[in-house]
Amino acid sequence: MNRIDHTFEQLKQQEQKALITFVTCGDPDLEMTEKLVIEMERSGADIIELGIPFSDPIAEGPVIQQASLRALKNGTTLVKIFEMVKRLRKQVQIPLLMMMYINTIFRFGTQRFFNLCKECGIDGVIVPDMPFEEQDEVQAYAEQAGVYSISLVAPTSQQRIQMIAQQSKGFLYCISSAKETGACQEFSTDSDVLFHTINQYSTIPTAIELDVSSSEQVQKIKQYCDGVIVGSAIVEKVAEYGKDAIAPVSELIRRLKAEL
Repeated sequence: MNRIDHTFEQLKQQEQKALITFVTCGDPDLEMTEKLVIEMERSGADIIELGIPFSDPIAEGPVIQQASLRALKNGTTLVKIFEMVKRLRKQVQIPLLMMMYINTIFRFGTQRFFNLCKECGIDGVIVPDMPFEEQDEVQAYAEQAGVYSISLVAPTSQQRIQMIAQQSKGFLYCISSAKETGACQEFSTDSDVLFHTINQYSTIPTAIELDVSSSEQVQKIKQYCDGVIVGSAIVEKVAEYGKDAIAPVSELIRRLKAEL
């Protein structure tokens, strides 16, 4: 069983929602990223997304864009990130995902990439610029490696939601607005409509991406989903505190997890 399935199953039995956290690898450096991931698990994160820096992260908000550029300037590479994940797997038990752009996979080599995912212990990959209809370009490699290709849905998905929801694995990554990921601070008023459609067809858990930073926001959105994805709020802490970010990030995660 993939760790993602196991995690959501356990949380359901405990009547809890998943807290999925995000960190940009290499910001401020990979040593700090490694420490943050370990502390995130200790503080209550259930799944962690490792953001792979990219020179043109068009699907991200400005906070994560800037973090990605800082990481690249620091010399962060995918090879170094895989080496970090190997070390992390000696201590971290929860699911680890990579969030990245399709060109990074193609440039690296699709077969090589998924082989290393399997070898290092990556459970899923999120590719925001890869349309669901084009997943066959990586799907066979992902399945062979036992890695889930996590699908995204948004209000703009409309009639495609049924197809995406019925064919996806792991969990559905639900973008709460048509804006880029991590950029929305208020939950869309159309969420009742969006999740009514999703829940008609989905047989896997759903998780909402939102720039969550307050208990009130968590209370408002958790009714719709099985998990909450927290990205920009964490990356902002890292940008503000740099190598002293462990304590503020840990406090944020503990507070949000308590609401779930």
